[in-house]
Amino acid sequence: MRALSFASKSFFAELTQFCRSAEPSPEISANVAAILADVRTRGDAAVAYYAAKFDGAKLRANEFRVRPAELAAAAHRLTAPERKALRAVHASIGAFHRKNLPAAWQGKNAHGAVVGEKFDPIRRVGLYVPGGQVPLVSTVLMTATLAKLAGCPEIAVFTPSDAQGHVAPALLAALHLTGVTEVWRVGGVQAIAAAAHGTATIPAVDKIFGPGSAWVCEAKRQVFGIIGVDSLPGPSEVMLICDETARADFAAADLLAQAEHGTGREKIYLVTTSPGVLAAIQAEVETQLRTLPRAGQTARVLAEGFLTVQVDTLAQAARVANEVAPEHLELLVRPAAEKALLRTITTAGAIMVGEHTPTTLGDFVAGPSHVLPTARAARFSSGLRVEDFLRRTSVIRYGPASLKKAAPTVAAFATMEKLAAHGRSVAIRTQGAS
Repeated sequence: MRALSFASKSFFAELTQFCRSAEPSPEISANVAAILADVRTRGDAAVAYYAAKFDGAKLRANEFRVRPAELAAAAHRLTAPERKALRAVHASIGAFHRKNLPAAWQGKNAHGAVVGEKFDPIRRVGLYVPGGQVPLVSTVLMTATLAKLAGCPEIAVFTPSDAQGHVAPALLAALHLTGVTEVWRVGGVQAIAAAAHGTATIPAVDKIFGPGSAWVCEAKRQVFGIIGVDSLPGPSEVMLICDETARADFAAADLLAQAEHGTGREKIYLVTTSPGVLAAIQAEVETQLRTLPRAGQTARVLAEGFLTVQVDTLAQAARVANEVAPEHLELLVRPAAEKALLRTITTAGAIMVGEHTPTTLGDFVAGPSHVLPTARAARFSSGLRVEDFLRRTSVIRYGPASLKKAAPTVAAFATMEKLAAHGRSVAIRTQGAS
């Protein structure tokens, strides 16, 4: 764990250095590039090679796809409480994102021409769902629900298998619930490569969505432009802003909840105005850590990615939050201070307000997608929305009268930009017009 004080002259330089440690190393970037190139060249053979190398799964190309019967069987094996939970979260996510569905519109501009926009679903989308030791069943719902709401005609899911080629049954059951039928038991960089370039077995997608490891995020970054990507949501981050009223046991539990992802690249921030609360939370983290089944992986994250920041005021805490732009931000402060923090903090993926709103609720059940920007990307991007699965197209229609009204302005711009053909394309339509 590292500790910084806002009062230090080198505070922002040290904070930036800590944040940048989440960026992919040159070694990761080079290795990702090599895998992408190999899959582009060798297709299915390279996908199978890397599935065996990284996941221990010896798969032939005709075994990449999960059979629809496996999805149905997994759903059938759910317990009643599991089925109820999946349906409840699916409904919660759908209710939230249905409000974000954009509608086509049209109106008249200053020339009297008809202008507007229409929205169409992206034809073929890919959803990346992390698997392995921590199969993110919730990510299925947080992505597939939105793709279905948008009306995407083709939805392909990529998720790694275990060494025996199995995908977590609960994950398959969630896919069945959402109505997704195209599922590939392929993960990692090789999945992003197959999604971007296609293989003889796996058709390429137009845009890929979902969180992943530092390797997966770097792969998405490198294939952007060949296909679209939603954002670069990588290893989990959480920041807690605490004043003297924060409960140490609540805060410690929330910090550990994000650290237990356990990849070693998570970022955990604790910002507080109270030295006493800081000490109490640190002690409580140690106590609770000993009771966790993933204590080893969690302790590694705390050792390498846990930063505490001592501030004098909540205004300073807001400055820290805006600099870090955390994926998840919790406000464990007195109620009178919440409104000011919500107004001044402008760069967080999601903000959880009050002591009864742990990040876990956003991860699982609240409704907004938990696919959120990480590694300071919340400075310029937002969490996943249904609109991300749609294409927006502007529509313009001029008639003789509106064209004539626009012609002088077009002529002026054509002259300023020395683009005579641009000007002629309008003038040729207005010459001789009454």
